[in-house]
Amino acid sequence: MRQALRQLDIQTRGKGLTEITRDVAAFVSGEAISTGLLTLFCQHTSASLLIQENADADVQKDLAAFFERIAPEDAALYAHNAEGLDDMPAHIRAALTQVQLSIPVASGAMTLGAWQGIYIFEHRRAPHRRAVILHLLGE
Repeated sequence: MRQALRQLDIQTRGKGLTEITRDVAAFVSGEAISTGLLTLFCQHTSASLLIQENADADVQKDLAAFFERIAPEDAALYAHNAEGLDDMPAHIRAALTQVQLSIPVASGAMTLGAWQGIYIFEHRRAPHRRAVILHLLGE
């Protein structure tokens, strides 16, 4: 059994999804592990990870609009506002999504479906540098 660990530093553009599938796939293929499990972990409380459709950009627009409705930026709704109006809604959005993903690896590649991509979901308005830890375990 082998394992590999790497940190991806991803620059987001502000709120929305940033696809990282290619970076993650390059890591997996470079490790020459044929069969295993890849774990991704986002080290932040105001961003998250998603596996989502990467074929139609309307999916991303609809997701962003949905999260704006369920966790709006409204100072009257939250006690925590020390870091700005977008901070507490960002924490709520991260709590409703996930900061960790597990993806099986077979024949040296991730077993994502035909229309699936891996994304960092930035929940803050400003661009941020986000760290995602990749851990691959297998043989």
